[in-house]
Amino acid sequence: MGIAVSEGAAITDVATPTVPTISDPVAAVDDLHVTFRRNGRDVHALRGVSLQIAPGEILGLVGESGSGKSVLGFSMLGLLPAHTQIDGTVTVAGSDMVHGDDKVIRKVRRLDLGAVFQDPMTSLNPTMRIGKQVAEAAGSDEEALRLLTAVGIPEPGRRMRAFPHELSGGLRQRVMIAIAIAGDPDLIIADEPTTALDVTVQAQVLRLLARLRDEIGCSIVFITHDLGVAAQISDRIAVLYAGRIAEIGPTAAVLGAPAHPYTHGLLRSRLTLNTARDRKLAALAGSVPSAVSPLPGCAFEPRCTVSRDECTTAPPDPVAVAADRTSACILPLDEITTNLGTASTTSPATHEPFPDADERQEMPPSVVLRDVTKTFSVTKRWLDRSAGGGKLQALRGVSLRVAHGESVALVGESGSGKSTLLRAIAGLEKPTSGQVELVEGQRPQMVFQDAGASLTPWLSVGELISERLSGSGLSRSQRRDAVVEVLERVGLPAEVAKSRAGQLSGGQRQRVSLARATVVPPSVLLCDEPTSALDVSLAASVLNLIGDLRRSLDMSVVFVTHDLSVARVVADRIAVMYLGRIVEIGPAERVIGDPAHPYTQALVDSIPDLGRESRILPGEPASPLSPPTGCAFHPRCSISVDACSGSELDVRLEGVPGNPHQVACIERRAV
Repeated sequence: MGIAVSEGAAITDVATPTVPTISDPVAAVDDLHVTFRRNGRDVHALRGVSLQIAPGEILGLVGESGSGKSVLGFSMLGLLPAHTQIDGTVTVAGSDMVHGDDKVIRKVRRLDLGAVFQDPMTSLNPTMRIGKQVAEAAGSDEEALRLLTAVGIPEPGRRMRAFPHELSGGLRQRVMIAIAIAGDPDLIIADEPTTALDVTVQAQVLRLLARLRDEIGCSIVFITHDLGVAAQISDRIAVLYAGRIAEIGPTAAVLGAPAHPYTHGLLRSRLTLNTARDRKLAALAGSVPSAVSPLPGCAFEPRCTVSRDECTTAPPDPVAVAADRTSACILPLDEITTNLGTASTTSPATHEPFPDADERQEMPPSVVLRDVTKTFSVTKRWLDRSAGGGKLQALRGVSLRVAHGESVALVGESGSGKSTLLRAIAGLEKPTSGQVELVEGQRPQMVFQDAGASLTPWLSVGELISERLSGSGLSRSQRRDAVVEVLERVGLPAEVAKSRAGQLSGGQRQRVSLARATVVPPSVLLCDEPTSALDVSLAASVLNLIGDLRRSLDMSVVFVTHDLSVARVVADRIAVMYLGRIVEIGPAERVIGDPAHPYTQALVDSIPDLGRESRILPGEPASPLSPPTGCAFHPRCSISVDACSGSELDVRLEGVPGNPHQVACIERRAV
């Protein structure tokens, strides 16, 4: 066991963990401690991490934000900031990446390492054409063209002349992968490379990385907070928590029978297509402890439901639970399985019932859209050479009715028009034609994906929320009371009112956004991907909160997401959008469980899940500058017929009149 840390003792005074040995590893991390100095305080990002990566292996690093995943990745790349306190070693291709000579480290990065980061737009130079950026790494235009072809970019010769902003997110990520493999690396560090991508593009990128591993023989460290994604691509999984490895072992073993309570909690928090809709989503209580003052015992003990007194005295060392698997928990595997059961996603807490659906239908609807179109003018210098005209058709005749108190989810790939439709409802975009009708006297409120960017950084939380009450006729003390009340409603203490957004965690900032949007109860809450960048447990907590607010305030919700698992649990109905049109709409369970449109079926098949390989939807959506005639999906559809390309297909009722499930597909609408 490790040594107990007493008052004033060094955090590094812990026994070196024992891990299975890999012969001739591509990379080896041995008892790594990384400490940053911020605002006069030590931040202990990694605290005794040891692992090895075998040649040709894909290792998944999972865990919540603040667990140390990215710091470990940057340690392997030799990219930790100057003046960082580093103890232990990181060896890649036989070279020390944290204490070695700078020239040697740069040479290893150039010849033996590749990196793919979460947001390719921040990694690619916006002023340089794609071909030149790839050629810088590849050495020549000819090699750049070969690499772009190898990563599956269509029309690579034309794409070489494009700038980053002219490519979709999936194509930009493929460019980053092309740059990463230019030097034929032994190891690629992929830090959340699929987090912001649609499920279809995510499946393509995962398949591409796995294929490249097989073709060039490289190893990959794949950092993600999505266990379903990790299951799709990883040979082994390492679960990090508060700077330590909680569990590491073969993917099937770790996800099939978790040996650490934290892994078990992550699996329970994960949404699937089988998650119960009538119960609150399971979520880990609490949050990752502060890295400024680490706990003397097991860091997970305050959140653990099976902890013992001895868990508070010393951090447990990893112990073998199998020949190729370790867990940093004092409880044996069979006892954890007995006490925690299977990794079910069902929570025992049931939801409060919604108001009666029939009564809501009799009330005036919160939102009505009638044949809404939205066209943007695009200047010539921004046009892709293959596109026609200078008009981008973001919405092409969308009609939608959102009943009082109803929740509707908008799903579809990037560029389908989801966010434009949400902004049209919010009044942030004026429709080119058609009508948007709202409840008289009330305005919708919007919650954005990046809460940090939507909250004014120099104002306190109390000031941000109080702004919404200006003109309400309330006195200053009444407004203070209202701020405290709404903070408590979203699960935040009153003291948060004194904080600024930058001092809060991602989950806290999203709760502040919800508090600000609902301090004056809106007729409809508009949510634009509010959980896509959150850890699974935080996402479950935020989704539970949105459901509770919807019930208590009796408001409607329009929720944009690319995650069909989220759409299924948050919405009464799901509207599937493709290239500016709704191609299917109906009850959430039926749309997901029995898709009527081939595009919806493709989205469902692309969802990563444990024990099932996601399917690939070929091709990409056509340009909204020149959409195909007829059904816009027909160039990618496996059941299309000649008639699909020759006529405009309206969303019409499927089956008998009164059926709430509608589909725009001539092959399926008579089902």
